[in-house]
Amino acid sequence: MQAKKNFTDEGEQLFKMGTKILQQSKSQQQKAEAYVFFAKAADMGNLNAMEKMADALLFGNFGMQNITAAIQLYESLAKEGSYKAQNALGFLSSYGIGMEYDQAKALIYYTFGSAGGSMMSQMILGYRYLSGINVLQNCEVALNHYKKVADYIADKLEKSEGIPVEKVRLTERPENLSANSEILDWDIYQYYKFLAERGDVQIQVSLGQLHLIGRKGLDQDYYKALYYFLKAAKAGSANAMAFIGKMYLEGNAAAPQNNATAFKYFSMAANKGNAIGLHGLGLLYFYGKGVPVNYAEALKYFQKAADKGWPNAQFQLGFMYYSGSGVWRDYKLAFKYFYLASQSGQPLAIYYLAEMYATGTGVLRSCRTAVELYKGVCELGHWAEKFLTAYFAYKDGDLDSSLVQYALLAEMGYEVAQSNSAFILESKKAKILEKEKMYPMALLLWNRAAIQGNAFARVKIGDYHYYGYGTKKDYQTAATHYSIAADKYHSAQAMFNLAYMYEHGLGIAKDIHLARRLYDMAAQTSPDAHIPVFFALMKLETVHLLRDILLFNFTMRWKWMKLDNVLGPYWDLCVIGLIVAVLIFLLRNRWG
Repeated sequence: MQAKKNFTDEGEQLFKMGTKILQQSKSQQQKAEAYVFFAKAADMGNLNAMEKMADALLFGNFGMQNITAAIQLYESLAKEGSYKAQNALGFLSSYGIGMEYDQAKALIYYTFGSAGGSMMSQMILGYRYLSGINVLQNCEVALNHYKKVADYIADKLEKSEGIPVEKVRLTERPENLSANSEILDWDIYQYYKFLAERGDVQIQVSLGQLHLIGRKGLDQDYYKALYYFLKAAKAGSANAMAFIGKMYLEGNAAAPQNNATAFKYFSMAANKGNAIGLHGLGLLYFYGKGVPVNYAEALKYFQKAADKGWPNAQFQLGFMYYSGSGVWRDYKLAFKYFYLASQSGQPLAIYYLAEMYATGTGVLRSCRTAVELYKGVCELGHWAEKFLTAYFAYKDGDLDSSLVQYALLAEMGYEVAQSNSAFILESKKAKILEKEKMYPMALLLWNRAAIQGNAFARVKIGDYHYYGYGTKKDYQTAATHYSIAADKYHSAQAMFNLAYMYEHGLGIAKDIHLARRLYDMAAQTSPDAHIPVFFALMKLETVHLLRDILLFNFTMRWKWMKLDNVLGPYWDLCVIGLIVAVLIFLLRNRWG
């Protein structure tokens, strides 16, 4: 018995050592070393370490993807009641990755997972009930699931700022992808550093902000953040002064919590009329940090900062009216300020708006609006960090690892992840799904992304039905999707495709005039469409002219419909070639 206890204790020690290395390490190599400890601890039956190892094997951390081994670990963990394992098995069943494709089983796993406390399972169930995926659509049930996750995230947000998530769209053109503004390339970062050292104050503040919260693929580094802010503050930057105040107010390794220092820097910024500085002073008076609590002073500073458009101050004002802190409770004013802040994406403002819509406080109750708002808050959870690791895996050519991560996020209802998963699947380069399953799964994901308002995905669904990818060929359905994309999102590609279908009468009644109009609209909507539209119109007009001449001359003797039989299906292209040749000949003779 004692030996077993020692064995368990040793496993726990190894797990703690691994966790410590993972938290403190910066490089991938150091992080990989943590998994050596996790592997040893997992062999000793440590459940936490087994969960870590299973995740690493599923998502392909450090190139160690092995889905079969991951499933074995998850199945033994699920027997021990691990909600993380329940969620993972639900996800794998839902896609048929390494397991049988079984939606009913997936639903059972998710239900157990959410009952055990899995926030991911809660979110997945919320999305399923919101969209009616393998369950009956039910807004109230969706609200219940999303609210639990949103409460958890709002609690985290109130303690510190939420994790800003960079969501790179893989459907962007490759040339744009490399210079994607969401992720900072190493050489651009070096250039920024050079400019910052040269005294570019704006760049100093930007780099300080990036390091303060760890954005655009950069590591969070308080020392670097403080270094850049101090440089900029010395040069007179009010924003930098305010951010230094913020660092001392919250406290970290580089700037230990100090209310007096925070007050000093916030005051310096506020004296320059800086909104972040004014908001900072408001916070100090509101919470009584280094000064006595004074709601009237707090309100004054929040009001000034809010008038300058600072969303955090707008939220604080809303919160004062919502909770009746130092002012009469006023839900109408609370709603006004929460709404203003939410327009800039302030997450807590979105959360409180959702609360108001969910309970009908100060506003007409709307389940749908509340769910949409809660969903936005839920998507700020720490799991969204997978967007970064998935993108880096994609860039490194590890499509299987990238796909598994995007697919899990897609299951949780992230539209960008749905598009990205579909994009990887249709390339048919991933190996974790059978080839014949790829197009149907991609179509399903494009469909989910389209329902969430992605115009590119809507055109894709049209393409899949037009060409018969993952479904049977259906021109009528293709035309319907192209019409939605053209009317609702003004997609030039959809207009062009629809024009072609009207020109040839594919799935819709032939209408040359409408085809012409749609071609023109496509050219007006996007400069990229000019050349294809020019050639399409030239062909249309030439064929139309020829048919008019033929009909005029040979109405009785020779119907133009027989042309296809006599000259073959591509006779119109031959005629265009002939006309171009004649034009060139005439022009050359004329100038000759």
